[in-house]
Amino acid sequence: MSELYPLLIEPREVEAIWGGHALARRYGKPGDPAAAIGESWECWDANRIDNGAYAGRTLSDLRGELGVELLGSLDPAQIFPLLTKFIDARKPLSVQVHPGDAYAQRVEHQPFGKTECWYVLEAEPDAKIVLGWNRNTSREEYLARVKDGSLGTLLRSVPARAGDAFYLPAGTLHAIGSGIILYETQQASDLTYRIFDYDRLGPDGKPRQLHVEKAADVLDYRVSHAGALRALEYVLDGLRRTTLIADPRFTVERVALATEAHGIDSDGMPLVVTALDCPLELEARETRLRLAPYQTALVPAAFEVVMLRGLETGARVLTAAPPRDREALFRRYARAAVPVDESSSFLAQF
Repeated sequence: MSELYPLLIEPREVEAIWGGHALARRYGKPGDPAAAIGESWECWDANRIDNGAYAGRTLSDLRGELGVELLGSLDPAQIFPLLTKFIDARKPLSVQVHPGDAYAQRVEHQPFGKTECWYVLEAEPDAKIVLGWNRNTSREEYLARVKDGSLGTLLRSVPARAGDAFYLPAGTLHAIGSGIILYETQQASDLTYRIFDYDRLGPDGKPRQLHVEKAADVLDYRVSHAGALRALEYVLDGLRRTTLIADPRFTVERVALATEAHGIDSDGMPLVVTALDCPLELEARETRLRLAPYQTALVPAAFEVVMLRGLETGARVLTAAPPRDREALFRRYARAAVPVDESSSFLAQF
């Protein structure tokens, strides 16, 4: 077995009829700058490693071989449980919903449903997302309004601004509006049930498939009051950190880096590290890796601490970690002297 090191991840670009050109032209992603690239899958079970002795191999290849060294307490026989991606929505995405774990396992024979979250990087001044229903509804009314074309009267839109974080548990009706670029963290599933797609045609010249009945099975029909989340800011070990999402399935943080190295504990789990608009350097056990803006690395669980250093003033990083118990988060916040009522109020959003 080769010695472990931080793994630079080769992204996977996905063209989409609603995609744009920003990911290739401004975010440094590979692919045709003239193509409509909708997504860049940054950390996914089938992504390849782009550095060191494991270059060319996928996370799937390494799960069984590296086991606890890579994954901590995660099951090496299961797909890596997170998928992180950049999304460029030049046009609105379909109105859709994702199933939960139980439905995915029972109906789709897949291990995970899809709870996800969004961190908005760019948004045009009038950008909006669809987030739930504007009043309580029912399966019967939903099906009737899909049939007669009046579903739009029940959709709830909320503004989306750079820096906003949104939480979308499975069952949430949603759609990304046009003029938005965001970073998504989700369970490792591509199960999407489209309800309405603006009568658009796919690459084959035919309308894209809808999944109205399956969506009916999994939708939460209650009125939504959700909006941009209240983040939790704190300082720990010299770094200003902001927890954006703390779902039981994943934790997402934004960290402001200094030009001298500071450490982040891994809590015994693999850590996805994505540079934002400035380059950075990470170091683990004297192995250094430079990340260009918007590049992603996976730090194996065996590294108890990863050192991060911004290579320019104002460097920031997004970190995403697989499931961890709430007590670990409470201990972290306690170390940072966050009042218990404040951390409890934040965690109650999930």
